[in-house]
Amino acid sequence: MGLGSMVRPKDVWHSRTHINIGKYGLTENVIREIKRRLKQEKIIKVRILKNCPLLTNLDRREVAKIVAEKVGAKLLGVRGYVFLLAESKEFKH
Repeated sequence: MGLGSMVRPKDVWHSRTHINIGKYGLTENVIREIKRRLKQEKIIKVRILKNCPLLTNLDRREVAKIVAEKVGAKLLGVRGYVFLLAESKEFKH
């Protein structure tokens, strides 16, 4: 595998958002889509919209950690309401 095929987090931060978590929150469909995109892209960018019901009780960083745990991914970083997730071999079941 050459270096050209590796996805770098730096490049993903500057790309468009892959998944938005909106007014319905973290539904099964959102979780399934995040897992699918992680398998396909390896690193994805997720945005928490301001109308997300999870934000009423939790901080944005806590929401990012919960999402990472639910999909079995590694949380690479949080910037504002956007975070990066990476596919993680250790968490696969």
